[in-house]
Amino acid sequence: MIGRKYPEADVDRRQGLYFLIGLAITLTLVLMAFQYAYNPQSDFNIESNIVIEEDEELPDVTKQKELPPPPKIPPKVKVVEDEEEIEEDQPEIEDVEIEETDTVDIEVEEEEPVQEEQIFIVVEESPQFPGGIQKMYEYIQKNIRYPRMEKEAGIQGRVFVTFVVEKDGSITDVRVLKGVTEGLNKEAVRVIKSMPRWKPGKQRGRPVRVRVNLPINFILR
Repeated sequence: MIGRKYPEADVDRRQGLYFLIGLAITLTLVLMAFQYAYNPQSDFNIESNIVIEEDEELPDVTKQKELPPPPKIPPKVKVVEDEEEIEEDQPEIEDVEIEETDTVDIEVEEEEPVQEEQIFIVVEESPQFPGGIQKMYEYIQKNIRYPRMEKEAGIQGRVFVTFVVEKDGSITDVRVLKGVTEGLNKEAVRVIKSMPRWKPGKQRGRPVRVRVNLPINFILR
C-alpha cells in the first residue's frame, strides 16, 4: 500500500466527526418539529369562501331557452240570441227486430241478351260486287299477290273463303273454309277484306245480312 504524500489532506480521518455533527443537527430539527404549536387560525381553507345554496342551480351554458309555442287561434263562435232555438239534425233510428228465420229479398235486373240479326244464306236478291261477278274476278286478279315462298316452290291451289255482306254492303267475318298453304290462305283473306262495299242482299225488299262463299284460284303462269 502506497502512503499519502500529505497526511493533512486525508478526508477519511475526519469522517466520524462529520457524522456526529449531522446526527446532532437532525435530532435538533426533530425536537423542534414536536414542539411546534399548531395554530388553526393560521390555515387558509379555500373551500370556506365558496357558499352554494341547496336550491341554487348552476347555469348551463349549453342549455338554450325553449321558445314558447305559438298562440292558438280560438275557433269562431257563433253568437246565438237567447230566444233563438238551435235545431240539431239528428237521424231517427228505428228499432227493427230481425229474426234468424227472416230472409232478405234482392232483386236483380237481368240484362236481355243481345240478339244478333239473322244471317241469310239464300235470299230473294243476292248481294253483288259493284259491276257484277266479272268485275269482282278482275279486281281479285289485279290485287292478288302470289306469296314468294309458294311461287318459288311452284305451289298452286284453290282457297275457299267465306264472309258476310252486311246490310250496308261492308264485308265482315272473313274466314277460310278450305285452304292450301298458310301463305295462300292469308293472301286470299287479305284480298277479300280489301274489297269495296257490295250491293247488299235483300229479303222481302229489305236489306239483310248474307253469307257468301267464294273460291279463289292460285295459278302460276
